[in-house]
Amino acid sequence: MARDGIDRELSELPRELRWREWMRRIEAVLFASAKPVPRADLARVVGQGAPIDLLIDDLAAELADRPYEVTRVGGAWMLRTRPAYGAAIRAAAGVGDREIGLSDRDLSVLAAIAYHQPITRDGLGEIFGHEVSRDLIGRLAARDLIAPGPRAPRRGAPHSYVTTPGFLATFDLEDLRDLPDAEALRDAGLAPG
Repeated sequence: MARDGIDRELSELPRELRWREWMRRIEAVLFASAKPVPRADLARVVGQGAPIDLLIDDLAAELADRPYEVTRVGGAWMLRTRPAYGAAIRAAAGVGDREIGLSDRDLSVLAAIAYHQPITRDGLGEIFGHEVSRDLIGRLAARDLIAPGPRAPRRGAPHSYVTTPGFLATFDLEDLRDLPDAEALRDAGLAPG
């Protein structure tokens, strides 16, 4: 048994029971976490060399008739309510449909960051035709939607901004490739041309 009191190998259990216990441990970790859990963190609760992807596949199959599911978010996993139950949760919480508490301006800046990352405040200013405030950037960062990216390779080396795993989770994206096509949004009149 490890110093942390957890027997990862479970060698005294038959193979099938060992597998089931590893699945339960992964489910417990995902259930307890408000953020996506990376593979390395899940590997800390199962036996050495245990196939995380197969354990998660089996857990997902076991949860098939539940109102929540295991989803992959940016190279990590989380438990998330199935979309069919979103309205019920919003109704119980007393919030509007898809309410995330951001203004249209905040959402526009967030979209610009998502499509142009890494991008500096100056770069955002060029897109919008005026300066984007530090307060707006702070609101997005406080909600774990953006984070500082690499410094821009120019004089003064300003910070750039990138989206976070929290952004992916909030908008139900596995990774940035799942963003709607920017050209299609412009053609539909949903984005500036």
